[in-house]
Amino acid sequence: MTNVTVKDLTLEFGAIRVLDKLNLQIEEGEFLVLLGASGCGKSTLLNCIAGLLDITDGEIHIGGRNVTWEEPSERGIGMVFQSYALYPQMTVEGNLSFGLKNAKVPKAEIAERVARAAEILQIEPLLKRKPAALSGGQRQRVAIGRALVRDVDVFLFDEPLSNLDAKLRADLRVELKLLHQKLDNTMIYVTHDQVEAMTLADRIAIMRGGLVQQIASPAEVYNRPSNKYVAGFIGSPTINFFEGSITDGTAPEFLTADTKMALSGYEASQGALSPRPAWLGIRPESVITGTDVDAQPYTAEITVELFEAMGADTLVYTTLAGAPFRFRMSGQARVTAGDTLRIGFDPAQGSLFDKSTEERL
Repeated sequence: MTNVTVKDLTLEFGAIRVLDKLNLQIEEGEFLVLLGASGCGKSTLLNCIAGLLDITDGEIHIGGRNVTWEEPSERGIGMVFQSYALYPQMTVEGNLSFGLKNAKVPKAEIAERVARAAEILQIEPLLKRKPAALSGGQRQRVAIGRALVRDVDVFLFDEPLSNLDAKLRADLRVELKLLHQKLDNTMIYVTHDQVEAMTLADRIAIMRGGLVQQIASPAEVYNRPSNKYVAGFIGSPTINFFEGSITDGTAPEFLTADTKMALSGYEASQGALSPRPAWLGIRPESVITGTDVDAQPYTAEITVELFEAMGADTLVYTTLAGAPFRFRMSGQARVTAGDTLRIGFDPAQGSLFDKSTEERL
């Protein structure tokens, strides 16, 4: 059963169209991440689903019910914002129970829901504290708990970890994943952080200019991006792009800056590859160094221009076929600027995009 459905959703602010006939289906129990750069419309879409913005056209269904014009309190959702928005004068327990008291929920049920949320989020020792006595991570747990006590089927998260430091974000990211596994509720999560998207999501919807560019599993958007924008947005460091053309012949090749790269074995999206101007994208993780280089369809010698030792791996910057090129090596590798290295990769394992449309070939 589809738990949340967005049909032809359009939102306009005056003459500006922010969302344009957007369609989305989120399955029951799914963790969907809306990912994109600032201004792409992801938080706006979430606010439309929540009922915080009145849409211009289209429909929103939650649990099979048309909620397009219903108030947020009537939609059966719980929402967690980027800011904690806790009541400073209330204890954690008071913050968790405040909304339930206003909704006239019986005291016994309030106590039961608060205790259950506190146990799930491991904030039981904090119930008598006020927000000023909590760390940032603890405050965000309380904010999540305030949504949990509502006992709803759908949770909406609007960049809930953005205000936290790097280590705390990583810790809470794991907790959110565990929380979803425990509850099995439908969750829609907005972020601009691709690491959060890749680690949390069952599916990722990548947005740009109010449109969904691709919606698929993390593995699918990483390995088979639907267009050049998605390929460049997903992955850190970003994918390497070569500008060139696909040559004619029974064994197609990619020609860039007088360099030929064999494309034998490339899985085209539609039919066989045909001669045309194109982009070839190669992930930094696809590059081979060491003893296995000669087994690769394409090999080259490069000069190390810059390197970043990151512990687990080392990121090397160089130039290949006239284009900037980055690749990963083992963190135990010993390289310095000016070193000459032999590298290899399989161009057929990369991604080809039409030069004009930038769609995947």
